Amino acid sequence: MAMTITEKILARHAGLDRVRPGDLIEARADMLYANDITMPLAIQQFENTGVGKIFDPDRLAIVLDHYSPNKDIASAQQNKISRDFARKYDLPHFYDVGRAGVAHVLLAEDGFVLPGEIFLGADSHTCNHGAVGCFSTGVGSSDLAAAMATGKLWFRVPESLKFVFKGELRPWVSGKDLVLRIIGDIGVDGARYCAMEFAGPTLRQLTLDERFSVTNMAVEAGGKNGIMEPDDVVLDWLAPRARRKFEPVYSDKDASYAKVYEYDVSKLEPVVSAPSSPGNVIPVRDAGRESVDQVFIGTCTNGRIEDLRQAARVIAGKQVHKHTRMMVIPASPHVYRQALDEGLIRIFHDAGAAVSTSTCGPCIGGHMGVLAAGEVCVSTSSRNFIGRMGHREARIYLSNAAVAAAAAVAGKLVHPEEVAPVGARR
Repeated sequence: MAMTITEKILARHAGLDRVRPGDLIEARADMLYANDITMPLAIQQFENTGVGKIFDPDRLAIVLDHYSPNKDIASAQQNKISRDFARKYDLPHFYDVGRAGVAHVLLAEDGFVLPGEIFLGADSHTCNHGAVGCFSTGVGSSDLAAAMATGKLWFRVPESLKFVFKGELRPWVSGKDLVLRIIGDIGVDGARYCAMEFAGPTLRQLTLDERFSVTNMAVEAGGKNGIMEPDDVVLDWLAPRARRKFEPVYSDKDASYAKVYEYDVSKLEPVVSAPSSPGNVIPVRDAGRESVDQVFIGTCTNGRIEDLRQAARVIAGKQVHKHTRMMVIPASPHVYRQALDEGLIRIFHDAGAAVSTSTCGPCIGGHMGVLAAGEVCVSTSSRNFIGRMGHREARIYLSNAAVAAAAAVAGKLVHPEEVAPVGARR
């Protein structure tokens, strides 16, 4: 029986020759992760089991990234729970201030995410890691506690949807635009509990950073996971960082999909998700040139080095508009150092932008860049729900990094070509 990449990974980890969509299975996990919000809940449930031993401490990572550095006494107390737990069980992969970054970027960089494996995280955007051919999905804190104790978790095998990209990408169009276009087309529940498999020759035009942006937002269409087959770009990237041997998995050519979608990307242009849904997707040219109070470039979706390069290409030699503020948050210490080495941080500072330590920050409206009533923000993050980044009456547009940087310069929503020369995509 032919199987998709997702079905093959689940079958292998369940010790089965094959699985079908709808099957209930118990599968072993290769890596577990939680953050400063979800880990304290998992710790409570884990301690309630009375097991007293993590199945494999080397397979658990804790990253303090949402309210870190601590924003107030409550977040300090919250983070202390994870710090104390890490000391109690002598956990080797604990990331605190200075070493921490946005977990989905950091853990991939540090070689914990590998093709053919199962990665479970107590965070919805864990689907990020599918860009390297990993079955990676978000789980609840109680499920994570069970996996911490047993090394296993149950799943219903998802149906698979296939999205095939063909054609040549136009200037200023990025992986973020591709996934937003999909979400706009199928809706925020169009892939509910499905595996979203991304394929086609256009993927070769995307940097690995852009591929992560695509799989990262699978959950915004309701997907169980997003995934791509690992090619030589992925394998070369993993070669110096993989912490374990791995065996890549690929879909059978005659695998069955619930539905196949095809896109000619040469017809696509930069888009935004208008308030207040990731599915409210329109070309940036049609966004009405709305005035912008704040621009935010960062997060697990678009805080990687390629995103900072895109933004810097737009804003270099220019100034952030006098009525607009701009925040740039590199997603990991490695990205920050690389941006320093390439002179990107100086470009942002010279333009009048604020650059912060690696953290989720404004993405969840927790701290840094919280919006007031009536304010408009263009953000490279993944969600623009009402109240997501601050006041319920604030309005958030989601975009790629180039569109966000153009908005910072113009003080309003514009196509990047209006403030920067049109040229090659990168």
